[in-house]
Amino acid sequence: MAAAALFGASTPVAKRLLGAMDPWLLAGVLYLGSGLGLSALGWLLPGDRARLGRRDWPWLLGAILAGGVAGPVLLLLGLRGSAAAAASLLLNAEGVFTALLAWLVFKENADRRIVLGMAAIVAGAVVLSWQGPVGGTVAVWPSFCILGACLCWAVDNNLTRRIALADPLRIAAVKGLGAGATNVVLALILGARGASPGVVAVGALVGFFGYGLSLAAFVLALRDLGAARTGAYFSTAPFVGALLSVLALGEAVTPRLLLAGGLMAVGLWLHMSERHEHDHAHETLAHDHAHEHDAHHQHAHAGAEAASEPHRHFHRHAPLVHRHPHFPDAHHRHGHGGPDHDHDGHDHEHGEA
Repeated sequence: MAAAALFGASTPVAKRLLGAMDPWLLAGVLYLGSGLGLSALGWLLPGDRARLGRRDWPWLLGAILAGGVAGPVLLLLGLRGSAAAAASLLLNAEGVFTALLAWLVFKENADRRIVLGMAAIVAGAVVLSWQGPVGGTVAVWPSFCILGACLCWAVDNNLTRRIALADPLRIAAVKGLGAGATNVVLALILGARGASPGVVAVGALVGFFGYGLSLAAFVLALRDLGAARTGAYFSTAPFVGALLSVLALGEAVTPRLLLAGGLMAVGLWLHMSERHEHDHAHETLAHDHAHEHDAHHQHAHAGAEAASEPHRHFHRHAPLVHRHPHFPDAHHRHGHGGPDHDHDGHDHEHGEA
């Protein structure tokens, strides 16, 4: 929800900056502000954080190219040629694309309750974004650009989920620096004109909050909830923005806001009341992340390695078969009986993916 609120608030500000900066250059400034700000924050905050491993970098590179380079450019090109209402409506496709990729490509589990909850949340976002017939304001190519941006971010979300056990500040900082530097260089090569220092500073600040801190929170959610559920909660961004407008700016509470909030509340309740429990088998797994000695982390330590919890170190999971409620987190990426498989206590075993 924090990720949704931060990103939702950044979109209208970014649209205002389009009048003073080239779209491609603005995309680079947003991500550079994210990367530089998070790098400074990570340096200031103490703590031992899980590093990115050698096998993590291909996933991270793919996420940077899809979500950090292609996605922002497509969004800003689409925003330049679309009405705000049409753009807001189309941006709801990110949650749908994220869930579809998670379910169909990355084989994340989805039962009827989760699918219905996702549909209710997206329906609420559509109701909130809809401002009546928009007639000729919906241009074909700008719409395709915005939908393309949503698909790029969906790919980014699912690839980032593969490395979510690493430090979220480091992941978001690397993505920001890589995507920002690439976009700025390409924009300047293609002839983009520079902007005033004040506009650049505002763009960097918006990027730090709306792209950097938002992404760090998003990675934390991916770690424990999986891509589909995290994408569903992120689809509440329009409602969070509207609610902030009511509380902070005194805007009226409209029937549309109440209907959208009701649909999203139903969707969130369906998700949060989910009980996904069955017998499952964990195969041998070795990785490095912050953890406590719960049912999945029963291992010996050397010296004072486990002086306090949570702590992090490279550790190995022995094969384990047990039963408990769980989400599709890093320790439960396993196959199921099918996309409509309900989880209400069925007994079955499966291997760890």
